[in-house]
Amino acid sequence: MRERGGRETALQRIVSVLATLAIISSPGLVAGAYAVAPDATTSAITSATTVLSSAAKTVSGTTTSTSTSVTAASTTGNGAPSGSHFNLNIIGVPKDKTADMNNNDGHRIFVQLNGGESASSLSGKDFNLMLRTNKIFLLPAPAGESFQVLDANATDSNGASFQLPADVSMHWKVWARALGRPGGSSDTTTCATVAVTDPLTGVTTQEVVCSVATLTMTRTKNAKFSNVSTELLFLSITVDPTANATLAACLEVTTTTQVTVSLFNGCLQNYFWNYDNHGLKLLQLRSPRFV
Repeated sequence: MRERGGRETALQRIVSVLATLAIISSPGLVAGAYAVAPDATTSAITSATTVLSSAAKTVSGTTTSTSTSVTAASTTGNGAPSGSHFNLNIIGVPKDKTADMNNNDGHRIFVQLNGGESASSLSGKDFNLMLRTNKIFLLPAPAGESFQVLDANATDSNGASFQLPADVSMHWKVWARALGRPGGSSDTTTCATVAVTDPLTGVTTQEVVCSVATLTMTRTKNAKFSNVSTELLFLSITVDPTANATLAACLEVTTTTQVTVSLFNGCLQNYFWNYDNHGLKLLQLRSPRFV
């Protein structure tokens, strides 16, 4: 009777823990995408799995099948978090596109297969004189809207346009993997502009500033997704109060400091991704909401 009671208690614990895991692994639908919190979910699943392992040993002495199902609930086979998400494919093409690709609401943007320029060469340039080829301009979505490709052609003189949630840096993550023929690579850098006034002429221009963090993706076999939120949803820039007092005051910087700024921070303008492509045919981006 004592042994039977112990097994019943263990079974009850298993049922309770499985119910907990089901709650953890089932994301809630928020603004068209599931909430996925990899760090918090992993911690909770790890704790629940420990309890489950102990209870299972009491009944059968093995936890192999249960442990496998827990892992599958938090991630996919390609390394990205499970759950609903927005997909964006950045496709490298050997010939420039000429068709009108405005407001087609697709999930792809075309860039030159071999084209663009380095972010370092852009820094300090007048935004109005900058070449727009292989530039993906980022716009905050109006209230009630979310991700949307507004202009899918980055191979022309206007560049591409991509709409993201206004709070994307705070509540979303971006995962990326390089696909296509092995060997190609691309460098993606988040840039923006800052208003600079010439002390002699009094003329104000929008000067390009680019993050010191560049996302370099190279196509390899069995490519897996990796978290690239730091590179694509934020800018890390050096702010010098003596060179730009207005920007320093806006960011509350009093000495020369490297500052990390989220997308659509009002202290900067004209956010965009500078896409410097070296033969990469496909960069796949996946964005799940996590808060």
